[in-house]
Amino acid sequence: MTAIKLKSPVLERLSDDEFYQFCMDNRDQRIERDAQHQITIMPPTNSETGASNSELTRQLANWNVETELGKTFDSSAGFTLDTGAMLSPDASWIAWENWNALSPDDRCGFARICPDFVVELLSPTDRLTDTMRKMEHWLEAGAKLGWLIAPDTESVYIFEPSRPVRPVVGFDQELVAGPVLPGFKLELRRLRMG
Repeated sequence: MTAIKLKSPVLERLSDDEFYQFCMDNRDQRIERDAQHQITIMPPTNSETGASNSELTRQLANWNVETELGKTFDSSAGFTLDTGAMLSPDASWIAWENWNALSPDDRCGFARICPDFVVELLSPTDRLTDTMRKMEHWLEAGAKLGWLIAPDTESVYIFEPSRPVRPVVGFDQELVAGPVLPGFKLELRRLRMG
């Protein structure tokens, strides 16, 4: 099952508030909108991917509970970027200073902020090139670190501003988030499928 891209001049002209209402009216769907206002409806993840995503979010949230450095989000959170895109990473984190700088209105709906850290988990139905492009959008919008994790090939692509994409192969190691998330280490072996 692949994603559906909706093409309609009416949908492309939706304001942010109208788009939010469209998403609420279709809350059983996973919906994103790119900078050109192209709306994409994505199928649910398969059970293996859902389990890996749950583990990823758990590890990130546990680290955050210990450090209290920011706010974590799961795959159901959407963020409105300066480009007008509304994207929803599989897991994300925002430092308290950045979250607290938002007005209460900007926190509602799809928060008007780019997370400091984003993770995308490649499912069997995702295309690597499309997801890599999405990671580039996150960096352009202000993300300080991004991980694209491909469990089926046990590969990770690390995205950082002004640096080439760095691949990491093998899940028999921990992935370190460096200065963006001090002390966070992702146990990749726990994301293995099967």
